[in-house]
Amino acid sequence: MAIFLRETQAFGVTPVHFAALQTVASQPGIDQRSLARTVGLDTSTITGVIDRLESRGLLVRSASPEDRRIRQLTPTDAAIQLLAAIAPSTLSAQKLFLDPLSEDEQAEFTRMLRKLVTKNNDLSRAPSDLGRE
Repeated sequence: MAIFLRETQAFGVTPVHFAALQTVASQPGIDQRSLARTVGLDTSTITGVIDRLESRGLLVRSASPEDRRIRQLTPTDAAIQLLAAIAPSTLSAQKLFLDPLSEDEQAEFTRMLRKLVTKNNDLSRAPSDLGRE
């Protein structure tokens, strides 16, 4: 987290904000509950994240035409521009984090992390549908 924050500090985005923005940008119209599951947060926490991103003009929250109780999320043009601008910094953070490992070790580390996340998914406060095998 420290590496991510150092590399991206000019953008004022936390790892959670980045994950939420990236998810909404790749799935415009996603509802708040699905976003929470996708990024592994509970619904009350994601509401605060969305509030902050909306106040920065990065997300628009609107009622679903099918069910007005459901809030859909759409990225703004500013969010799309921010994600494009921050991409090199996030890649740099990932590279710095993994640099101490050889290429083979990086692949093994990533494989093992995926396995841990998948196998412990049901123990999460916000289990993801994506992590199920």
